[in-house]
Amino acid sequence: MLDPSELFEYATTVPALGEPVLVQALDGFVDAGGATRLSREHLLATLEAEVIVTFDVDQLYDYRARRPEMIFATDHWESYRQPQLAIHALLDAQGTSFLLLSGPEPDFQWERFAAAIETIVQDLGVRLVIGLNSIPMGVPHTRPSTVIAHGSPLELVSDYSNWLGTVQVPASAGHVLEFRLAEAGLASMGFAVNVPHYLAHLDYPDAAVTLLDHVARAADLQLPSDALQEAGDTVRAGVDEQVAGSEEVAGVVRALEQQYDEIVAGRGNGLVADGMPLPTADELGAEFERYLSRQPGPGEEPKDS
Repeated sequence: MLDPSELFEYATTVPALGEPVLVQALDGFVDAGGATRLSREHLLATLEAEVIVTFDVDQLYDYRARRPEMIFATDHWESYRQPQLAIHALLDAQGTSFLLLSGPEPDFQWERFAAAIETIVQDLGVRLVIGLNSIPMGVPHTRPSTVIAHGSPLELVSDYSNWLGTVQVPASAGHVLEFRLAEAGLASMGFAVNVPHYLAHLDYPDAAVTLLDHVARAADLQLPSDALQEAGDTVRAGVDEQVAGSEEVAGVVRALEQQYDEIVAGRGNGLVADGMPLPTADELGAEFERYLSRQPGPGEEPKDS
């Protein structure tokens, strides 16, 4: 393997960090409801932050698979949105330092990338790495968001409920990173928030609030989430209105509520529907779109069903 330290460089000045937590919030893997993206964007927008580590994106990014955006203005190229993979140093509401890894999931050199992060973790005295994910699941939006917690050592997640058994899933760079850090004896964990599968294609701020709440608890940080909570209230009210307008969707939500309540009460076996086939996210999304298409615009008469 090529020297992992040649994959990144530190900023000229790195602030005193103590023993920080590193939150991993990469783009590119499953991000139902945009929860990982919303969490990352919220932290960077609301907390004091500075870039302390940058990665050589040219070695990690597939430009043809994920073409960056450019702006063409009349007769010239005005701007180029260059991908950036970086670690930011942030201060929480109490002034405690923590780190945030953001940017595109590497397309190449996952093992070298994981080795580079391990080097950084040791250089900066990171005490814990926490990864963020969000996945579509058969849960209703009318109940609190739940998370699947994983990590090593197991004591990190011993207080969390087990929503899934043993499953085979596609790998991500973030999951490989957690796996390699655990092999190296470094504390690492992750949270995957369960997003209602019929809302997976929408921005779902409630899921981002759940992720940040769990990070704050695990890392002993104070992370503001008021703006996300307000956005979540607005989204939930809109979804409630749409559900009320479709008996088919309302019936599915009621079935999901019953299943969720049975699992919480200890009578269910998992987050998989029992006894009835659930519509896919695309099918329910299409039903929402049909509902919206029937709604009148300003000054219009109600449309026929």
